[in-house]
Amino acid sequence: MTSNLFEPKLNNIKELIIDNEIITPGKLHTIRMNAGKLPSDNRINVFAHVMHTGIHGPSLLILGGLHGNEINGIEIIRRSLEDGLYNSVTSGTVIIVPLLNVFGFINFSRDVTDGKDVNRSFPGHLNGSLASRVARIITKKILPFVDIAIDFHTGGDARYNYPQIRFNKNDKVAKQLAFECGVKFIIEQPLIAHSFRKAAFDMKVPAIVYEGGESIRLDKMAITNGIIAIKNILISLQMIEDKPQHISSDKWIIHKQNWVRASTPGIFIWKKKSGDFIRKGEKLGEIKDPYGTKSADIFSTYSGHIIGHNNASVVSLGDALFHIGYDYSPAE
Repeated sequence: MTSNLFEPKLNNIKELIIDNEIITPGKLHTIRMNAGKLPSDNRINVFAHVMHTGIHGPSLLILGGLHGNEINGIEIIRRSLEDGLYNSVTSGTVIIVPLLNVFGFINFSRDVTDGKDVNRSFPGHLNGSLASRVARIITKKILPFVDIAIDFHTGGDARYNYPQIRFNKNDKVAKQLAFECGVKFIIEQPLIAHSFRKAAFDMKVPAIVYEGGESIRLDKMAITNGIIAIKNILISLQMIEDKPQHISSDKWIIHKQNWVRASTPGIFIWKKKSGDFIRKGEKLGEIKDPYGTKSADIFSTYSGHIIGHNNASVVSLGDALFHIGYDYSPAE
């Protein structure tokens, strides 16, 4: 079990104090952490829900909404709260932050109001940019209490990601956690400078990323898979009692991946989709001009699994169309 790979930080601590709020065992507490103000002087808060049992066990952070328009991650966590999943936790501590980047969320934007990416602003700074200040909320107020973390995302812009887990292959706890989620694709991805995962790694907190769906648009499969992934993690950590669910009958580790790009601009019509297995040279789609006179076929340059695709109807030369995991092996 994953919980055997580390010693919990909050071992048998009966009361927690997070952001000056006293957390007593046995019920779900809600904390409002100040994230700043709007130009209208309205205060913005980041909500954290904490289930602390006071019983020996790991501390898990479930984080969503680093990018304000990535609605599937936010909805996964919201539904898990609505379903009362954390009321069944019998050991350890769960800290749930459904929406970190409130500024981006209310503006239908990936980033905060100054255009900076919160997930490239860690560990953050008290006197830094708005994105840096938002990142600091997690780094200073939450991560010191956390043993492991899962960060929920979706594809950017019009890009759809098939439900997948991304992990740092040099982190054995993160790798084990990724396998426990039960999703079809488990992707090796190096740490990115100033990302949440890198900040967590620097603080000795193993973290994985769940990716599913695309920005702005709710996706039933991505949401369902995400909720099951949370439940499977809680089961693997022995925080709830149940049997894990197998989302996919076949699971694959993706070691290397690359994009097939548009060879010409125009109207993009895809024939294959995320989750499909394709062969090198197989037709993936077509790009047509607006006038009905020209058409270009798009062929795969690899054999492998499509882990993401572009839903944009109009593309430019060089745009990413299909994300293909071409170096892969069965997850055992």
